[in-house]
Amino acid sequence: MASAFRTSALRTAASAFKTCARPALAAPKIAFLKPQPRIAAFHTSKSLSILPPGRQVIEGTINDAAPVPESNPSHGSYHWTFERLVSVGLIPLTIAPFALGSVSPVTDAVLGAAVVIHSYIGFESSIIDYIPGRKHPTAKKVFMWILKGSTVLVLVGLYEFETNDVGITEAVKRVWKA
Repeated sequence: MASAFRTSALRTAASAFKTCARPALAAPKIAFLKPQPRIAAFHTSKSLSILPPGRQVIEGTINDAAPVPESNPSHGSYHWTFERLVSVGLIPLTIAPFALGSVSPVTDAVLGAAVVIHSYIGFESSIIDYIPGRKHPTAKKVFMWILKGSTVLVLVGLYEFETNDVGITEAVKRVWKA
């Protein structure tokens, strides 16, 4: 009986030694490490990318230096500072007309312009981030022109609302009390 256990124990030890002695490249395949098929429980359609992949063109050679963009004071620290000033300036511009009780067309005009500038900067950053000009130059130009056109339309609409109607502050007051 002891000999029956001895041979199975020796076989187990020998097989364990063989698997440990193999090099890392020829490691045995373990069943639970095999790639399993992916099962999508609640997905009923395939995922679609928003933009198709761009053209795969390599410009220059591998030894070319990276292009250095031209320096422009409107991009960089001045641009960032302007964004922060507009964002921080919106706080008192939004609160002041309601707290002081004065309805001034000048305050409404400055508030409307600040909101439109703040929105323009945010949408411009989104277009720059998500539509790279290097891969999709035409799409980026189209979206930038759509943004510029819609910004002009919103400014014209706010001007008409200020001059021919009650204005932003009074409209918000009326909606708030309704």
